[in-house]
Amino acid sequence: MTFTSANSNTLDATTTLAQNLVEHVRAYGPVAVAFSGGVDSAVVAKAAVEALGDKTVAVTAVSHSLANSELEIARREATSIGIRHVEVETNEFDRPEYRANAGNRCFFCKDTLYRMTALKLSELDVSGIINGANTDDLGDHRPGMTAAEEHHVRSPLIELGINKSQVRQLAQFWNLSVAEKPASPCLSSRIAYGVEVTEERVRRIELAEAFIRDQTGLKELRVRCEANELARIEVPVESLSQFASGDLRGAVATRLNALGFRRVTLDLDGFRSGSLNDALPVVRLGGRTKKN
Repeated sequence: MTFTSANSNTLDATTTLAQNLVEHVRAYGPVAVAFSGGVDSAVVAKAAVEALGDKTVAVTAVSHSLANSELEIARREATSIGIRHVEVETNEFDRPEYRANAGNRCFFCKDTLYRMTALKLSELDVSGIINGANTDDLGDHRPGMTAAEEHHVRSPLIELGINKSQVRQLAQFWNLSVAEKPASPCLSSRIAYGVEVTEERVRRIELAEAFIRDQTGLKELRVRCEANELARIEVPVESLSQFASGDLRGAVATRLNALGFRRVTLDLDGFRSGSLNDALPVVRLGGRTKKN
């Protein structure tokens, strides 16, 4: 491979960014990293290990909203990074405000995680909590950021002005296995606002997405649960034609009906992360919100 000056400049800039992040995290002292196993939290966890060694710990919230496949990724990534890993069974499904699934549902999820983690700080031998929020998150609908502020959770990527593209550069710089991992929000985020979040619905969504992924090989897709148990499948626009096949169409419809969806639809607009946020202005949250 031939390296150009542009390659060299990019590497130099990323090296400097990595050093700055490590030093920034070092200044926090011993911390717990809110760790989903996605690229953002993995980069912060790696920086914490570089800065603090065994004086840091990754904390993963385990509940019905976390797909089993995502938990396995988090476990593998924590092992690869070399960070202590603690799984905390959170109880957000016990909170009526969470189950009601208004536009601020995410607040109650993060509030639960941060509150439970804060109670364990002494046990974990750390003094604070940090997360993987980056500057691109600031323009999105993120009620969880309010929970972070209330619990004094620090966001080193935001504090250093690091965006998603730079996060992926850092992940590649550190050879993290999740460097190219697509975003995978919690299963509850697939349920339309105003439709109650239940254990049965998130489990149904998890099984439906796993089935479609197995049948198609697609990495990015969503099964959205709309009102009246309607499934709205989102896949990349270029993959829509796969579903014209009678075999695939029939198999998906049969499987999702068996799981409990009354109707199965394919969204011709294709995959859009955060598409359910389109409904936010009419679900108790006056004012339009940018899609995430």
